[in-house]
Amino acid sequence: MRTRRTVTTLAIGTALGVALSVVPASAASGVGDPYFPEDGNSGYDVGHYDVRIAYDPARTDHLDGDTTVTARATRALDRFSLDLKGFTVASVAVDGVPARSFARSGAHKLDVVPARKLARGVVFTVRVTYAGAPDAEGWHTLADGGASVAGEPHSATSWYPCNDHPSDKATFALTATVPEGWTAIGNGLPGPTTTAGGTSTFRWREDRPLATYLSTVAVDRFTVHRDRLDDGTPLITAYSPDALIDPAAEAEQRDILAFLASKFGPYPFSSAGAIVVGEAKGPNAGPVALETQSRPTYGGAIFDAPVVHENAHQWFGDSVSFSDWRDGCLAECFAQYANQLWEEHKGADLDTGFYASEVAANRDDPAYWSTKLYDPGAGRELDAALYFKGSLMLHALRRTVGDEAFFATLRRWTAEHAYGNASFPQFEELAARVSGRDLTGFFDAWVRGATVPAKEYLYPGPLAALAGR
Repeated sequence: MRTRRTVTTLAIGTALGVALSVVPASAASGVGDPYFPEDGNSGYDVGHYDVRIAYDPARTDHLDGDTTVTARATRALDRFSLDLKGFTVASVAVDGVPARSFARSGAHKLDVVPARKLARGVVFTVRVTYAGAPDAEGWHTLADGGASVAGEPHSATSWYPCNDHPSDKATFALTATVPEGWTAIGNGLPGPTTTAGGTSTFRWREDRPLATYLSTVAVDRFTVHRDRLDDGTPLITAYSPDALIDPAAEAEQRDILAFLASKFGPYPFSSAGAIVVGEAKGPNAGPVALETQSRPTYGGAIFDAPVVHENAHQWFGDSVSFSDWRDGCLAECFAQYANQLWEEHKGADLDTGFYASEVAANRDDPAYWSTKLYDPGAGRELDAALYFKGSLMLHALRRTVGDEAFFATLRRWTAEHAYGNASFPQFEELAARVSGRDLTGFFDAWVRGATVPAKEYLYPGPLAALAGR
């Protein structure tokens, strides 16, 4: 998935029942991400996803899907593509009219020729019905037959067709039908649940735009706890039967979110909480934790470190998403440093503890410093350096500009780019503007450099006292 693949076209069928024409490979052109050049399509901008699925845990290799994508054409389109892995596609309709043709190409493309050319600027809908085995890259089957969706950089294509790139964010509605006695959890706020014919249908809606890899559904015999934050935001926490329910850890979510809001600005979404799933089966068990928007996903249990990290992402990565996959530091560096801020909140001295010990342990290790924090390279978009070297960088920046300018920069960043996309060079410009300092040398050393920063950047301001250790 992370390497460019030769595009081959596989005819599937058309809603009109006539033979498919071959869709030109140009229809599968991506948005131009330097790491994932085939991801997405630059010909349209998605405004909303309406994803409807049916899943029976007794049949873990099958998912029925009916997804409608509402988008605006950014240029005249006589063809376009969506991203979808696997499945048999039964029908594609554009604005309610069966597509002239549709075909599969490459690793994850669904190429569509509409019956009529779409004019630039027009808002249109694409409805895709499909069924089959969801792909294991993002869809993780639980030991009891339930399921959980989580994965980065990719997971959405495992269960619905989409424009799969963080630069194209959209609102999201989920309707999930499961056997009675099972529960489906999604992003955002819950809608009405209905039961008929031995099945229950759950509805969820996220009204703030999300990047596709942050969308989720989880199906299990969940225990669901409901609470509210101090500002009235619903706090919904769901536990799989084999997950640990720790009331103290659950309650601590409120304290953590309040603390993060004091540092980063108001909590950005209409709901919060957690999806705590149990044991997954198979070789691809999925991530231990992921910042699925408004409701992070955790494996087995929750405790303060991952709760801080994944909820910090609600500001850094979810509300403010990166422009392309070179910008991963905008999510991971900040979420990791949030863990250090939480430890400081509990009494830790970050200068003599976290920073001094981390630098001392790695100062003479060239490998530790060798990954650039901005544009680390294809296949390294989520490299460990973004977490560890990245959190050091942010503490050094804080000591360079001072607390007032540092936290003002964070709050300005989350306010000015809320619900949109931004790049790391934009963050550099904002930090310099807020602090009134030329930070070119600092960011060249820490972010674009691949060696240990020079002493003036490694031990700025109050950290200078640590230089002789």
